[in-house]
Amino acid sequence: MGDVWPPVAFGYQQMDAKMSVVPRNQREQYQEEGYMILPGVIPQETLEMLREECSYFLGYFDSIMDAKGVEVDNLCHRGKRYFINNRYRLSRRLWQFLFSPLMAEVAQAALGPEVYLFHEQWVVKGAEQGMKFGWHQDSGYVKHYEKGASHKPYVTVWCTLDDVSEENGTVYLLPHSRGGTKDCLLDHTLESGTNDVIGYNGDDPGDPVIVPAGSVVAFTSYNLHRSGANQTNRMRRVYLPQYSCEPIRRPDGKPWAMATPFLKNGENVYDHLDDSADKYGPFSE
Repeated sequence: MGDVWPPVAFGYQQMDAKMSVVPRNQREQYQEEGYMILPGVIPQETLEMLREECSYFLGYFDSIMDAKGVEVDNLCHRGKRYFINNRYRLSRRLWQFLFSPLMAEVAQAALGPEVYLFHEQWVVKGAEQGMKFGWHQDSGYVKHYEKGASHKPYVTVWCTLDDVSEENGTVYLLPHSRGGTKDCLLDHTLESGTNDVIGYNGDDPGDPVIVPAGSVVAFTSYNLHRSGANQTNRMRRVYLPQYSCEPIRRPDGKPWAMATPFLKNGENVYDHLDDSADKYGPFSE
């Protein structure tokens, strides 16, 4: 498979540039409530590729924990819950999804014509013992660990590799109108035993997202969200790119995670041959 742009593998040749996968009502919902839901928009070939890559990275991270002699590594709990982040440059194929026409349309609908890849990760819950994840804003993690790092809201693109349900630990979203979060980044506190940071302790349970494999759920980094435990006998797998409208930097000026150029004036400017970790930021644990 060649490293070419635009990617013609994984079903993207079927996508006409004039076709829109983000309807007007979802664009408006994103602007008002902070999220959009796009069921079944990932081509089947792409979905199979993402599942294969996920299997590789699960084994990869288990080997890292083996080498460290640990069962818990930051937010990862062996066999229960994995957050494997910013490793896409170790794959020959993931860039074709991260910088695809589909991700370009979703990111531009959320952020406008200037887009950078900020962060990407696998989020996997193990069968029958997959842990919950507490209420938080994604920007709350940036604020908690880098208190001097101010930034505009970015977009989290939650891509389902499996059908998701309340039984297998789907995400629950709290719309801006109920969470009061449209322009508000809350303080978060560290939860003992899980390493989660928690930004909400209210009574609203949020709205569960029930969608099939191959769906995209995009929400702002200010939206409160949580997820339940996986009570089924199969893994629940999600791939989760995050994009920003400008580089997000630490107080010393270095990228907080990544700042890889994607869209400029609405045009795809990603250069696979010039994509280096040294230039755009280190792998982030």
